[in-house]
Amino acid sequence: MTDASLSDTSIPDVPTPPGTVRRVGRWAVGTSRGEDFAVSRRCRHQLADMSKGTVDADGCLVCPWHASRYDVRTGRMVDGPRGFFFYRGPTPGYSALVLSYAKHLALRVGRVVRTAGRITVQR
Repeated sequence: MTDASLSDTSIPDVPTPPGTVRRVGRWAVGTSRGEDFAVSRRCRHQLADMSKGTVDADGCLVCPWHASRYDVRTGRMVDGPRGFFFYRGPTPGYSALVLSYAKHLALRVGRVVRTAGRITVQR
């Protein structure tokens, strides 16, 4: 395994501030409610990179583009987006529509493995 492929499939196991999400290959990895989580990196709304999101006070992963919220234990969207394309703001009907189809398109959930000072994800 080369250093480049290692860096894509694992990251150093170092302390991070609360709410931080990091990229491990195809996964967004963080801590929610004191537990590690790993979910697939693409938001079900407009495919934003969820590894650039944050974990909110309720332990949900929040999309960096339009603030859709996901339960990291199940991968399900619990709150729809607050905007679309370049608009950010209230979109009640649109948010309900996205939330309804996202119920059938949950993020994949992986298992975080910490070993030898590295973090990897197993499906």
